[in-house]
Amino acid sequence: MGISLRQMRALLNRFRSVDWILVLSMFTLLVLGLSAIYSVELSQSADEFLNVKKQLFAITVGLVFFFFVTVSNYQLLRNYSLVLYLFGVTLLLAVLFFGQSIRGATGWFDFGFVSFQPVEFMKVGLIIALATYFSTQARRPLRTKELLMSGAITAVPVGLVLLQPDLGSASILMGTWFFMALFAGMRMRHVAVFSFVGIAMSIFSWFFLFAEYQKARIVTFLDPTFDPLGQGYNVAQAIIAIGSGGLIGSGLGFGTQSHLKFLPESQTDFIFAVIAEELGFVGVTLLLTAFGLLFYRHMRLASRSSDDFTALLILGVTCVFFLQFLVNVGMNLGLFPVTGIGLPFVSYGGSSMIFLLLLAAIVQSIAVRQRI
Repeated sequence: MGISLRQMRALLNRFRSVDWILVLSMFTLLVLGLSAIYSVELSQSADEFLNVKKQLFAITVGLVFFFFVTVSNYQLLRNYSLVLYLFGVTLLLAVLFFGQSIRGATGWFDFGFVSFQPVEFMKVGLIIALATYFSTQARRPLRTKELLMSGAITAVPVGLVLLQPDLGSASILMGTWFFMALFAGMRMRHVAVFSFVGIAMSIFSWFFLFAEYQKARIVTFLDPTFDPLGQGYNVAQAIIAIGSGGLIGSGLGFGTQSHLKFLPESQTDFIFAVIAEELGFVGVTLLLTAFGLLFYRHMRLASRSSDDFTALLILGVTCVFFLQFLVNVGMNLGLFPVTGIGLPFVSYGGSSMIFLLLLAAIVQSIAVRQRI
């Protein structure tokens, strides 16, 4: 069955309505990330740039999703919110039994050439589920019952992620719920209560849930001299790399910290330090400007939304992007403990890249329909 002239015109109108500033911001981050990954792999020529190829494959798959979701009606997500949420929870449960352990966390399905991290899908499912719940079953200001229900919706995947254990991803899920609830009308007394509960849960997690390496990361964050050659080593090397970048950096492929392998996890957790060392203040400014434009356009779209579901959907996506950006840059600067959270659109990671592009596509779908 062919496409009619009317359908073709409608499709072209949608592409004309794309928020090109958002596209440019995302493209800038993708290029910076690929450049940094390529630079790191120059010192690992035996791999024949395997990580670059994997990242390009993930970006290609993600862009296919980006295209189809952008031209689709995002409102349909409301109808499938429960299915997406339950599927995400099922994946998180399955990975505990059949998943592969990487860096102490059982959070990946290994398929040979590629691996899949279910928590990345869960971020999408949770945002849609919470946006649907707050927009259809809650009212402003939120009542205690509604907060507890939304908290229970979030607590299930958070608990499963903590069992892996993956404190960083669990924190992103919890942070996303907190800010979405805040925007949906959480009262200040509820903020105080949940802050107290958060502190109590942190104490409980320290004694019963955190692995020893996670405790060591937190202690090292509070006291950098605690383990300078162990858990504190990564952050110390990242700060050295950032400080040595200067105005224009040492140039791609000439960063000593990553190329001499002083900086561990340079393609994932500490890719910001690689960019700062090799591209200097100019590269960091470009990266921060791209993120700033992305967040600004998201908030602008949210403020112009005609219904609560749309606004909450954008805010949920923005929360995930912003929290991951904040935590990653913060741990590179020694402001937050190392939690294994990548920099959105920049850090190496296939499943993360695909679902980040999927989230970006949902926002673009909203932008297109606001302009038509």
